[in-house]
Amino acid sequence: MTAFDLEAGLEARHKAQLFRRRLTLETPQGPEVIIDGSPCLAFCSNDYLGLANHPEVLASFQKAAAEYGVGGGASHLVIGHSRAHHELEDALAEFTGRPRVLLFTTGYMANLGVISALLGSKDAIFHDRLNHASLLDAGQLCGARFQRYLHVDPESLETRLARSEANRKLVVTDGVFSMDGNLAPLPELAEKAKKHDSWLMVDDAHGFGVLGKGGRGCASHFNLDMDQLPVLVGTLGKGFGTSGAFVAGSEALIETLIQFARSYIYTTSMPPAVAAATLTSLKILEQEDWRRSHLNDLISRFRNGCEQMGLELMNSQTPIQPLKVGSAENALRLSQHLKQQGILVTAIRPPTVPQGESRLRFTFSAAHSIDQVDRLLDALDELAADIREATA
Repeated sequence: MTAFDLEAGLEARHKAQLFRRRLTLETPQGPEVIIDGSPCLAFCSNDYLGLANHPEVLASFQKAAAEYGVGGGASHLVIGHSRAHHELEDALAEFTGRPRVLLFTTGYMANLGVISALLGSKDAIFHDRLNHASLLDAGQLCGARFQRYLHVDPESLETRLARSEANRKLVVTDGVFSMDGNLAPLPELAEKAKKHDSWLMVDDAHGFGVLGKGGRGCASHFNLDMDQLPVLVGTLGKGFGTSGAFVAGSEALIETLIQFARSYIYTTSMPPAVAAATLTSLKILEQEDWRRSHLNDLISRFRNGCEQMGLELMNSQTPIQPLKVGSAENALRLSQHLKQQGILVTAIRPPTVPQGESRLRFTFSAAHSIDQVDRLLDALDELAADIREATA
């Protein structure tokens, strides 16, 4: 055996039912898609408001591509910061109620950039145990002392904060947890952070668009100001339907990131046309409350239908509706049964979730119809006895 016996590692993943395969999407995002040549009704996209293929968003992208070209061409600090980027940053600052916003090319790079710019070896970072991988990776890479508190447990956080003698202390959490769909108790976390002279950072990737007034996310949902929540991160590839990410905060925070966030400084800017398209999707997202209302109706219908079948969903009122099924084998088998009926639902397995907590992760979009949700429920009804057995 050599040090780089890659085949053995891949075979082990196969045997553990954890091997991943990519699906090839042949249509735009939407409820009805074609995957690897087969039509499917999809319940696994994060396009929560149905804006990824909205005609006005497409038109803005095409117009801006004709004006700016396709690529960003350089980093923001060289010659890659276009007027389209600047206008989007200004609009997002107004949207979030923060003085300034900084765009990043991905949510992963935003989290890595913020945490590495703010913390060093004399500092400490405090993570919810179920935080997104990008937050956990950034915390481990920044050099600060890395601690994890119990999931959505402010008292567990306070115990760790009280023991810390670090120079800077940063509390980091998802706003909506991507695999569970539940919300972090942000007011309580903010209170604990302030009590112990710490900052709170929230990655609200799954909250923007669907929560709060006009889709302003968890900060609006909980009515938190910038003093309570100094570092607010959002992504654009979910509720906004485009691509990229942003950080919203004070003038000093954003200027610090421009000067010190390596994942911002040393990468090409997002395509200007994506920024222009996002500016259009932001206006639609904010103004069209019917999308959130319809989405909430779909979520309620699904949860009520599952309850009637005796299927116990996790406690979530967001578009993320997980159903635990135990083993990775169970999740794959049930996902495949649904696919045979033309319904695409992702099987979520370790290491994304803990051992024994594999699940079917249903996600809903304002583009779905009531009839499509009923079709999903009918398919689940046929599997209900099998699912109940798997979760017993």
